[in-house]
Amino acid sequence: MQTRSIQYWLLFTFVTILGIYIVAICYFNGNPEIMMTESKPYFSSQCLSKDTTSPLDRNGRLSIAVWNIYKQKKQDWQPVLKQLTDHNDLVLLQEAKLNHTFATYLEEIHHHVVMAKGFKLLNVPMGVMNISSQPANQACAYQTTEPLIRFAKSTLVASYPLSTGETLMVVNLHGVNFDIRLNRFEAQFKQVIHKISSHRGPIILAGDFNTWRDGRLNIVKHLTQGIRLQEAHYRTDFRKRVFGLPLDHLYYRGLTLVEANSDRTTASDHNPIKTQFMLMNE
Repeated sequence: MQTRSIQYWLLFTFVTILGIYIVAICYFNGNPEIMMTESKPYFSSQCLSKDTTSPLDRNGRLSIAVWNIYKQKKQDWQPVLKQLTDHNDLVLLQEAKLNHTFATYLEEIHHHVVMAKGFKLLNVPMGVMNISSQPANQACAYQTTEPLIRFAKSTLVASYPLSTGETLMVVNLHGVNFDIRLNRFEAQFKQVIHKISSHRGPIILAGDFNTWRDGRLNIVKHLTQGIRLQEAHYRTDFRKRVFGLPLDHLYYRGLTLVEANSDRTTASDHNPIKTQFMLMNE
C-alpha cells in the first residue's frame, strides 16, 4: 500500500512539473514577433514594413554572409561580426541573443537590423537576425516549436530593393533540431517554400538548417530542387559538420554566384559562410 502511494505521488509530481514546464515554455515562446530598427514599437507581431528604395546591392554586386553566432558566448564575437558587417551588404545570423550588450553593439555599428524572435528568456529575445547596409522593405516572423523541448525556432522572411528594380526575398531560417519523425522540420521548410514559390525576383534561402542526418538533408534538397534553388558550392568549406554532414547552407535563385567560402573562426561553434553575387541582367 505504501509503495502504491509513493508511485502515485511520483506520478503526480512528474505531471505537475511537466505541466509547469509546458506553461512556462508557452509563455517564453509567445506569438511570432518581428523587430525592425526603423519601426516602433521595437517588437511587433508577425510583420513590419517600411517604404524604401535604397538598393541593397552596390553597382550590381551583392555580398552576403551567414553565421550562427552561438548566442555571443565566445569572447571574440564582436571583431568577427564587425568584419562581416563591414565587408557584406547583408549578414544573416542565427542564435542571436538580443541582450543589452548586443543591443548596444548594434546601435554603434549604424546598420539596419531586422529580427524574428524564437523565444524570450528573462525578457531577452533570441532568434534569427538580419543586419544590412540598407533597410528591408518588409519582414515577417514565423515560429516552429521543437516537438520535444518545446522551445520555438524562428524564421525571418524579408525583402530588399535591388538596383535592377527587382526585389530580393531573403529567408533566414534556423531549423528545428529535436524532431525524430521530421514532421515539424519538413513543415518548417514547406512554409517558406510556399512563400518563395510565389516570388518572381531573386531569392536567398540560408541559415543553420540542422541537417545532421540524411533524412533532414534529403528533405531540404527535395524541396529546394522543386523551386529551382541552387546551393552555393564553396572554394574553402569549413562549415560545421555533425556525423559528416554540414549544418549551415545557402541556396539562391536569380543571382550569379561569384564566390563562396566558409573559413574557420574561434568566435562561435559555427564557421561563417561568405558569398559574393552579381545581379543578373534582364
